[in-house]
Amino acid sequence: MIQGDKAIEISHLTKYFGVGKKQVKAVDDISFSVPRGEIFGFLGKNGAGKTTTIRCMMNFIRSTNGGIYLLGKDAQKDAVDLKNEVGYLSGNVTLYKNMTGYEHIEYLSNINSSKLIADVLIERLDFDPSIKAKHLSSGNRQKLGIVLALMHNPHLIILDEPTNALDPLLQQTVYDLLKEARSNGATIFMSSHNLKEVEQICDSVAIIKEGRLVATESIASLSRKHLYTVKARFSKKIDFSHLQIMHATCEIKDDTNVVFNVKGEIAPVLRELSAFPLEDIEIHHASLEEIFMEYYQN
Repeated sequence: MIQGDKAIEISHLTKYFGVGKKQVKAVDDISFSVPRGEIFGFLGKNGAGKTTTIRCMMNFIRSTNGGIYLLGKDAQKDAVDLKNEVGYLSGNVTLYKNMTGYEHIEYLSNINSSKLIADVLIERLDFDPSIKAKHLSSGNRQKLGIVLALMHNPHLIILDEPTNALDPLLQQTVYDLLKEARSNGATIFMSSHNLKEVEQICDSVAIIKEGRLVATESIASLSRKHLYTVKARFSKKIDFSHLQIMHATCEIKDDTNVVFNVKGEIAPVLRELSAFPLEDIEIHHASLEEIFMEYYQN
């Protein structure tokens, strides 16, 4: 059973599609947990297993093996009870094409017995709820999906690519809404391929590759990873064959310019370079995107 301080507990989750020799393993024995009151990013390329994991969490599909607990409840056995406590946004928002935004909100409020903040969300997202879904642009469909996911103040919010089709200003509005929800005690689990938004709003992330979990770390921990790019320019021609630096790859630009990609401590690189006539040096700490790509390349 999930511990009291965990909003999500996933244990040895595995999901196969197909039968016999044609089986495909979409999610391969992944385990992680998410503390209550955190914004948790779920990163991976298309086809990595993000959406399959979320669909198992929502009990839209059944896992082949493993356990999923949300807010202390079994995601399969307690699926009906969880619907009142979980807000969900699909990566491909599906709506009733002949119903207006208002009608969608009213329909869902009858199920959840609540539409507490729908009007506030409508205003902040600059959404017109009087239009039928079949006439909505992709951006406005996404806005309505966000309203429906958040309007009943859920304790757990599960979002699959929440800022799809939104312009930068509206993306920032969504970030603000999620931060406010966290401040009010909600836990947010969001899959994304937008690394900049994850870096901006998430507390922790899990990285999934080809169905397997390759890392689960806090954003602060990722930001402290020892991955650097060092650009050095010298005042005279240098024979770079003399530069032997552990945990660094060297890219020679010309006789006086060199770039190092460093994995590890930066101090040995600086000590080595100080023995040469340095004219200028630039040190760049890896971004979340570069760290993410490092995990994927490895």
